[in-house]
Amino acid sequence: MDAFIGLGGMLFLMALGAPIFVALGATAMIMIAIEGRPLMDAAAHTVSGLNSPTFVAVPFFVLAATFMQKGGIARIIIDAAETWVGHFKGGLGLVAVIATTLFAAISGSSVVTAMAMGTFLIPAMVARNYDRPFALGLVGASGTMGILIPPSLSMILYGLIAEESVPRLFIAGVVPGLIQAILLAAWVMFYSRRKGYASGERATREEFIRKNIRAIPAISIPLFVFVGIYSGYTTVTESAGVAAVASMLVAVFVYREVSLKDVFAMTAEGMKAASAVSFIVMFALLFAHWITGSGVPTKLVEFAIGQDLKPWQFLLALNIMMLILGMFLDAIAVMLIVTPIILPVLAPLGIDPVHFGIVLIVNMEIAFLTPPIGLNLFVLSSISKAPMSEAMRGMIPFVLIMACFLILITYVPEITLWLPNRLMN
Repeated sequence: MDAFIGLGGMLFLMALGAPIFVALGATAMIMIAIEGRPLMDAAAHTVSGLNSPTFVAVPFFVLAATFMQKGGIARIIIDAAETWVGHFKGGLGLVAVIATTLFAAISGSSVVTAMAMGTFLIPAMVARNYDRPFALGLVGASGTMGILIPPSLSMILYGLIAEESVPRLFIAGVVPGLIQAILLAAWVMFYSRRKGYASGERATREEFIRKNIRAIPAISIPLFVFVGIYSGYTTVTESAGVAAVASMLVAVFVYREVSLKDVFAMTAEGMKAASAVSFIVMFALLFAHWITGSGVPTKLVEFAIGQDLKPWQFLLALNIMMLILGMFLDAIAVMLIVTPIILPVLAPLGIDPVHFGIVLIVNMEIAFLTPPIGLNLFVLSSISKAPMSEAMRGMIPFVLIMACFLILITYVPEITLWLPNRLMN
């Protein structure tokens, strides 16, 4: 009973507008004190969780995303993608999907990806007579790949809370990310033909070569990260450091969109964002310590076994619950609340925690698109000066596509597990 009171209090704090870390931390500390458990043990557990080499990767990836967002990388990737597909029917829509997929492999963040891409793509699509709601929906849905295509900050956070292999999570997101990109591209081609959107001009040979060569430094950054991690030459943390330094060098010395005098201010901005993530993780670990000791996960396991729930039934109920929570809570909050409660149930039902992690992240993607809290809605509405109602209308078909994608990922776990099982066993 105390656990349900604590969870209710936490949700109440969030409804009042309290930051995620305040709601998680206050709930955990108050409930641990009420239950008479030593706060010193809880503090030691939290510090032990933060004392992880993987956690050090978080500020480096945040810093890399900051330099990528402000270093002109988005425009350069868009220019390169346009030379490949810009001349097709609805070509600029396809450019949005391809460029966003590439940028997602650099940024690790849904909001950063949507903001960086939307700044350039939405005005360009509107100028070429694309419906603005369609442009908003496409960039918003494509931007969610920032947390699915590795390297992903959400995967790092899930790996910390769930004590799962971050490299395995990274590789598990590759095939689902490509499938999402293909689904979005297929819808763009269908919708563009139905609406009669014009195709662009085919790039000349010289233009094709020039723009693609210019994009090589940006695209090579995630390649260095993956090669370093999966060849065994670098850890996730070391690769994150390489990504941060490489992003700074590319932005300053290759594309020259950032001057040396701006580096300190941008580093400070990145560290400020990383500090916010650190506070959230710290109190999420404290919340996980409380919820584990409260007995809620044990009771949930007993309920699932007692009701003879099949894995598909459990995953269905879980997806419905997370979709509802995602409408009213921040996507990161949903992950941090759900993960410690659900993890103990997975093994008795035979559900792979890596598969569950990807299912959870796809749910988070949908949460970025659904009102009233969906962050991509607010970001794109703000940068395009479009009414929120217009952004919401544009998201409807893409939310339906993402729901179908969620069903596919949930009930065909081989899509998620095939590549990591092949490469990492």
